[in-house]
Amino acid sequence: MLFAEKADYAGPHDASGIPLLNYRGKIGLQHNPIAVAQWGLGNYNLFCQDQSEERKKKFVAASDWLCAHLERNAFGLWVWNHNFDWEYRSTLKAPWYSGLAQGQGISLLLRAYRTTGTAAYLDAAKRAFSSFLRSTSEGGVTFTDARGDVWFEEYIVSPPTHILNGFIWAIWGVYDYFLATESSKARNLFAQATLTLRENLGLYDLGFWSLYEQTGYEQSGTMLPMVASRFYHRLHVTQLRIMHRITGDETFARYADKWEGYARSRANRTRALCYKSAFKLAYY
Repeated sequence: MLFAEKADYAGPHDASGIPLLNYRGKIGLQHNPIAVAQWGLGNYNLFCQDQSEERKKKFVAASDWLCAHLERNAFGLWVWNHNFDWEYRSTLKAPWYSGLAQGQGISLLLRAYRTTGTAAYLDAAKRAFSSFLRSTSEGGVTFTDARGDVWFEEYIVSPPTHILNGFIWAIWGVYDYFLATESSKARNLFAQATLTLRENLGLYDLGFWSLYEQTGYEQSGTMLPMVASRFYHRLHVTQLRIMHRITGDETFARYADKWEGYARSRANRTRALCYKSAFKLAYY
C-alpha cells in the first residue's frame, strides 16, 4: 500500500507546502493529520524508488509538521488533534484525536528517522506510541472489550464502533514501532490486535459484502448496518492481503479471496449500494 496517488495531492496547500483538505461550509480548509501522514508516506515510498530529492523534501516536511503538531490531550498523552468538529454518530468536538492518525503518524516518523537519522522523529514516534498503551477512557486509543479482545479505535466514541480499515492501519503503526524499536510492549500489542482482527472478521462479513464497522446499528439505535462503500470494500481486501503477508495467517488470505469474490458479482455490488444509500438517507 504505497499511497502513490496521495503523493501528488492536487488540492490546496499551506504556505509551507503541507496539504489542506477543503471540507467546505463551516469547516472549510483544514489540516488533517491523517492526510498529512498519507501524503508523507506516498512521497517516502516514491523516494525509495527514485531517490528524488523533491520526494525526500516532501516526506521530511510532513514529518516535521507531525513533530510540530504533536500535543498533549486532557489526559497528558501525546496525540495529533483534528481541530474541527466532525459528524460521526454524534458530533466529535474539536480537538479530537484518532487511533488511525496515531498509527499512520508513527509509521511516517519511523521512516523519516531511518532515512535521515534525525532523533526528533524517533522521539515523537515514542511519544505518540504511548496513546496505544492507554485505554480510550484514559485518553488513549485502545479499547478492550468484555471478551478481552484489544481494539484500536479510529473514532473515540461510546459505544466503540471498531472501524475496520482504521483498526488495521493502526495495527500497522504498532507493527512498525515494534520493527523500529524491538519494544516488547509493541510486539505484544500487535499480537493481541492481530488475534482480535482474525477472530472477529466474520462479524464484518454480510455474506455478500463487508461492513465498514462492526457494531453500529445494534448499539447506536440505527436499524441498518454501515455497509462499506465500494472503495472501502476494495481497501479491506488489500489490507487483509497485507496482513496475510505480514503474519502468514491464512485466515486473512481466505477472507480477502472471499470478499474479492463478492465484488465481482454485479448483484452483490448493487445490493451493497442499496444498503449504503438507504443508510445515508436514513441517518445522514
